[in-house]
Amino acid sequence: MAGTSKRSMSPHSSQPSSPRTSSCEMFGYVGIEAVLDQLKIKAMKTGFEFNIMVVGRSGLGKSTMVNTLFKSKVWKSSPVNKLGPLPQTLQLQSVTHTIEEKGVKLKLTVTDTPGFGDQINNDKCWDPILNYINDQYEHYLQEEVLITRQHHIPDTRVHICVYFVPPTGHCLRPLDIEFLRRLCRVVNVVPVIARADSLTLEEREAFRWQIQEDLKKNGIFVYPQKCFDEDTNDKALNDKIREKIPFAVVGADREHIVNGKCVLGRKTKWGIIEAPICRTSKTSPIMFTMKIIEYTD
Repeated sequence: MAGTSKRSMSPHSSQPSSPRTSSCEMFGYVGIEAVLDQLKIKAMKTGFEFNIMVVGRSGLGKSTMVNTLFKSKVWKSSPVNKLGPLPQTLQLQSVTHTIEEKGVKLKLTVTDTPGFGDQINNDKCWDPILNYINDQYEHYLQEEVLITRQHHIPDTRVHICVYFVPPTGHCLRPLDIEFLRRLCRVVNVVPVIARADSLTLEEREAFRWQIQEDLKKNGIFVYPQKCFDEDTNDKALNDKIREKIPFAVVGADREHIVNGKCVLGRKTKWGIIEAPICRTSKTSPIMFTMKIIEYTD
């Protein structure tokens, strides 16, 4: 029939085809590279936001490890009163600091979870943590979908959760497995062996291997997940990190003189242990600062 359009789409082809991308020949300088300078100026002006959560039972050195990692008095650990009663419920506590290094500002928020795993009955003790993480995601999403939203939306989402595994030298506890199975679905998880200096080198390697097996057997996917292997360089670095998960860490908040140099470490009768430390990996002490953008994305 004359005048009938032949461009009508069938019900099965309702989705438009993806546009083809091809490179075009440029006739002169455009100035696209200036975008990098603009992004740098904006980043230097506004800074970055990084929110980290630390989870583990009391006495594993969570506060000390955070201070060691960022080389700042980020968190003041409260003295443990052995005679006093333990808190009956898990209470989340957050503290925010601004750290500046060579003109780059980092707004660091650390959320601690005192009371986790300290009770006789730890049934569903992870619920307040999971609810808090999901609430922050929901709050950020609600602000982002507003028509007249803020120029800069405060980012309170938890970017990474560092889970402190007690240095038992055996395997993950049922509490660890049940919690990690739920936690890895909502946030990037980095497990670490707390107070790793309490284990020998052989015990630590055997403990790491057993934890890796427990994670695989129970379907627990910790950072870095496979989706971060965007190219060969990323995959090579992530494979090295995966081999050393969980990281063996030692925290310290005092400086000592070693061979004429002032180092951060913990003094024992056998010598001084420098911190932060993962004796089998050079990537773990700086992994957090190297991967901040990847965590926040």
